[in-house]
Amino acid sequence: MKTLDSIPTGKIKRASQLLKTGVKVGGNYLKYYGEKFVHPELTKDKLNESNAEDIYDSLKNLKGSALKVAQMLSMEKNIMPKAYVEKFSLAQFQVPPLSAALVRKTFKKYLGQEPEAIFDSFNVDSVNAASIGQVHRATRDGKQLAVKIQYPGVAESISSDLALVKPVAMKMFNIKGKDSDKYFKEVEDKLLEETDYNLELLQSKEITEACALIPNIIFPLYYENLSSKRILTMDWMEGEHLSEFTNRNTNKVLADKVGQALWDFYMYQIHILKSVHADPHPGNFLISKEFQLIAIDFGCIKRVPEEFYVPYFELAKPEYINNPDLFMERMFALEILRTDDTPEELKFFSELFHEMLSLFTLPFHSDTFDFSDPVFFRKIAKLSEKYSKDNEIRKMNGNRGSKHFLYINRTFFGLYNLMNDLGARVQINAYKKYVNL
Repeated sequence: MKTLDSIPTGKIKRASQLLKTGVKVGGNYLKYYGEKFVHPELTKDKLNESNAEDIYDSLKNLKGSALKVAQMLSMEKNIMPKAYVEKFSLAQFQVPPLSAALVRKTFKKYLGQEPEAIFDSFNVDSVNAASIGQVHRATRDGKQLAVKIQYPGVAESISSDLALVKPVAMKMFNIKGKDSDKYFKEVEDKLLEETDYNLELLQSKEITEACALIPNIIFPLYYENLSSKRILTMDWMEGEHLSEFTNRNTNKVLADKVGQALWDFYMYQIHILKSVHADPHPGNFLISKEFQLIAIDFGCIKRVPEEFYVPYFELAKPEYINNPDLFMERMFALEILRTDDTPEELKFFSELFHEMLSLFTLPFHSDTFDFSDPVFFRKIAKLSEKYSKDNEIRKMNGNRGSKHFLYINRTFFGLYNLMNDLGARVQINAYKKYVNL
């Protein structure tokens, strides 16, 4: 794969790159409508493929938060067209890496020496390049290591990148101008946290030590003396990408074993630690030869405040969802309903969220749940499609809910998709066994 000797870091250069992409996308639309005039039966599939390819080709060279947003969107399987999901998912681990010269320059800046002077061996060719950084193999004192290097200028360009994509995101998710800044500030803050590898090192140690008691999940050790704000060193973990495992595995027992470990890992974080690995895409997990789950990235951690946690999970219980007074009370507590809502808005959004929550919380209504159930996921897809096309939502202020919904909902949508990919049947409350160990 071609390497990069530089990355556009200035606001003007990055905006110019996106503008060129916009011109290409506009050309794709003109071509599509011209062909559709001749062939009325033509669908948007080819248009979506062309647009997805042009947008991704631009973002993969920009890297940073623009590419991270594409990665996040790739998890929205029920909202985004298939072509976008497939292309944007490459942002997880298939983007052009930095050149050897740029890698060495980064080491000299943040650790004071070139990598060959720090490690016994260091492979300047990366083994994995994603949106914010890339990973290299190294050895030191007989240990196999993974060294994550952040792309130059990523942290400094986050605010300007988000300002560029904000109009598109607002239109895509029907976010109105009123109060919209709190959502973008939440995204900006989390992306800035992801660029601070000193913080990631602390979060990694905190969560991996706390979750070490969960069976069938293992974590790398992290090395503070070989890390800095833009470089992070950890154990090299041998394993198969989770997506590769799910594509080939036909053993239901193994699927359930991995799925239970994944589910327990998330439930323990959310309910016990009140902090959660909020980036559940396949690129962040491996499967060992012993079929243990390996979690390898803790850059995106969402803290769950008590005032959000309590009403959010109360609405996962049928006795709250099905009690009109309790339901409405929690809806206000979570900022889904507001005191300035019209009677029409109160009725519309309370009915909408009642329908959604009654479906999305089904896994919590029984002792076990089978995530391979196609009926459950067909209903989710159907409901997502229904509301994505609902003209009433477009008319109203769809800007709903606490800012904490962004990453908590993202976590659960990502987790549900991983569990579905695995086809796992799990015990919902098994994590409670490990609370007092």
